[in-house]
Amino acid sequence: MNISVFGLGYVGAVTSACLAQKGHRIIGVDLHATKVAAFNQGISPIVEPGLDALLKSGSESRQITATQDAAEAVAQSDASIICVGTPSLPSGGLDLNFVLSVTKQIAQALASLDKKHVIIFRSTMLPGSTRKIVAEVLADLVLTGHLQIYYCPEFLREGTAVRDFDEPSLAVIGNEDGTSPVPEEIAGLLGGKPELLRWEGAEMIKYSCNYFHALKVGFANEIGRLCKQLGEDGKRVMQVVCEDRKLNISSYYMRPGAPFGGSCLPKDVSALHAFVRQQGLALPLLENTLATNAAHQQLFVQLIEGKQKRRIGFLGLAFKADTDDLRGSPLVAAAETLYGRGHAISIYDPQINLSRLIGSNEQQIQQRMPHLAQLMKATPNEVLQNSDVIVISQKCTTIDALRPDVRADQFVIDINGWEDLKTLPWQYDGICW
Repeated sequence: MNISVFGLGYVGAVTSACLAQKGHRIIGVDLHATKVAAFNQGISPIVEPGLDALLKSGSESRQITATQDAAEAVAQSDASIICVGTPSLPSGGLDLNFVLSVTKQIAQALASLDKKHVIIFRSTMLPGSTRKIVAEVLADLVLTGHLQIYYCPEFLREGTAVRDFDEPSLAVIGNEDGTSPVPEEIAGLLGGKPELLRWEGAEMIKYSCNYFHALKVGFANEIGRLCKQLGEDGKRVMQVVCEDRKLNISSYYMRPGAPFGGSCLPKDVSALHAFVRQQGLALPLLENTLATNAAHQQLFVQLIEGKQKRRIGFLGLAFKADTDDLRGSPLVAAAETLYGRGHAISIYDPQINLSRLIGSNEQQIQQRMPHLAQLMKATPNEVLQNSDVIVISQKCTTIDALRPDVRADQFVIDINGWEDLKTLPWQYDGICW
C-alpha cells in the first residue's frame, strides 16, 4: 500500500520504518522542515535500536520519503496513519489540537479527490475522541462511502519499539460499531492478530494498559518501601509473589463485577493498612484500596435502587459460588442496605443452610441480618415470582428453569457476566458492563 504517516516523532518514525520494511511505500508528513529533511536522508529523529538501519534502507530505496505538504501526501496514498502527539494540558487533560489540525488537512485534501481512503488514528486519545473528531471533521466524507476510519493504539516500548512493532504484546483495532468486518489488508497492517472493538473500546484499551502498568509499579514500590522499613528484601518478596501464575500473574481477578469481599481480602488489607500506619509510612495505594471498594459497593446498591422498584430478589448470596461463606459478602451488604431502606427482599442460594452456619460465619449473619431466614426462598422461581429486580451472582439454576417466570417488565442485574441471561425476555444490566 501507499501510506502517508502524519507525525514523524517516536511512534511515526517507528511505524514508517517498520511498514517500509514490510514492503509498503511510506510518505512521512511533518510540520518541521529539519525533521522532514533528516527523514529524506534516512536519519532517525530519535535513538532507538534498529531504527537507523531501517530508515536508511528505506530512504536509499525510496521506499520512504517525507514532505511538509499534507495534500500531496494524501493524494499519493491509499491510507493515512495519524501519529502526532497529544500532549498534556496544564489542567492535566489532553491536547488534541495536533490531531484535529492534521485531520482537517486530510479532510480538505480528500474533498477534492474522488477516491477511497483509509484513516487510522494511532495517537493516544481518550475514549470518545475518535467519534467526536469524525462527527466534527469527517462526517461529510463518511457519507460518501469512500472513507474508512479506524483507531489502532500503539504498544511500543522505548528501547524495544522495532521488535514490539513486529511482535506486539497486544494488537487492537477499533471501528465505528465494533462488529463490522475489517479488510484483511487493514487488520494485518500494524502487526499481530488484532482484537476488534468500537472506537471507544480501542481507545480505552490503551489507557487501561498504562493505568495497570502504573498501578503495578506503584504497588511494587509500596511493598518495597514497607520491606525496607522491616529490613526485608522487597525485590525477593515480589519475585516470589510473581511465582504464583494461577492468581497473581493471571487474568483471574481481572473481570469487572462485584466488589471484593470474603473473609480474607477486606481483613488482610485492613490489617496491613493499620500496620503501615504504625510504621509511620505513607502507602497511598494501600490506603485507598478499601475506599475504592466501598465506592464500588455504593454504586452496586445505587444501580439496584435506580430501577425504582421495591421488590428485589437475589439469586446467590454467599461470597463465592458453591460455598456457604457469607463473611464479607458484597451481596449480603447490598441486601442488608436495601432491607434497611424498606425494600422487600427475596433470596435463593442452594448452598446456604442457616442451621449449619457456625463460628464467625453465623456470628456475622446474626449481627447483620438476623431476619435472613424470613427472606430465604426454597426455589429460584419463587424469587422471580416475588421480585421486580433480580440480582444474579451465581448460576443457581438453568436458563430453561428460569424462563417460565421471567417477565418483560423485570430487570436483571448480572454480577458476573452470565451471557446466557441476555437471551431471556427481561431487561438486562450489569454492574460494570
